[in-house]
Amino acid sequence: MASLQRSLGRTQTAQDQISSGKQLRRPSDSPTGTVTALQLRGEIRANQKYSTNADDALGRLGAMQDNLQDSTVLITKVRELTLAAVSSGGSSTPEANKARAAEVEQIKGTLVQYANAKYLDRPVFGGFTPDASAYDDSGAYVGEDSGQTMRAIGPNAKVRVDVRGPEAFGTDYLVDDNGQFVDEDGALIPAGSPPVANPEQLFKLLDKVVAAMRSGDETGLNASLINIDKASENMKSTLSEVGARYNRVTQMKQSAEDRLMSVSSQLSDIEDVDLPKAIMELQFQQTSYQAALAATAKVIQPSLIDFLR
Repeated sequence: MASLQRSLGRTQTAQDQISSGKQLRRPSDSPTGTVTALQLRGEIRANQKYSTNADDALGRLGAMQDNLQDSTVLITKVRELTLAAVSSGGSSTPEANKARAAEVEQIKGTLVQYANAKYLDRPVFGGFTPDASAYDDSGAYVGEDSGQTMRAIGPNAKVRVDVRGPEAFGTDYLVDDNGQFVDEDGALIPAGSPPVANPEQLFKLLDKVVAAMRSGDETGLNASLINIDKASENMKSTLSEVGARYNRVTQMKQSAEDRLMSVSSQLSDIEDVDLPKAIMELQFQQTSYQAALAATAKVIQPSLIDFLR
């Protein structure tokens, strides 16, 4: 009878494995396997979070990348208009320069829109600002200029997913011929005071270009050309950095997804049942149980009471 109960228990175990699809249903089934499964599950959750963070980072960096690229094109257009305004000949008449000034004003409005680009309803160039925009309508920076937005995209791997407005569109500081920061009056600014080493603020620069075009100030336009080139170089440098971050996040996301597949496969090997093997085991246990029943019937012969019944 004890053998029959053990055989029946093994049959029930095989049947439970087939119905659940799991060979680990409780820690007592395999203490070592249970510990390994828990560790693998923790790693799966971590890699899933890395992948989610990478998706968020790609969204933010992609929004910045697109707007910076479009801004670079517009800055190039401003340079062409400024260069045409200082050129000698019939094309640099006061009327033509006024038309160019109007076009530069429209370009400035478009650039302000790019500078206020949003991702998930937050300005990507606004830093930690809780406001809905990084720049006001005049082009003045109203975002938060401290701190960095980071995302964990792998074990001990974090990447910055923001670019503050002054880094891309310039600061309110100027750079003299010696490469030192000065204010608008030419006074030297102490080292470490400017938030970033950028050229003149782009939107103020455009205002100067517009004023110089309308007044026919050729000297001012020539000076603005130099600052426009600096702004363009700074924008391209920022775009290059954002692109490098984007590539790194893409690589880390792929790495996290590959690791996730590998760990999931390992977890399946530990937890999941081998269905063909389990079906064969169930059939074997059923046959064994039937044979045990037949053997028991021969050992325990019917008594006289059984015949009387």
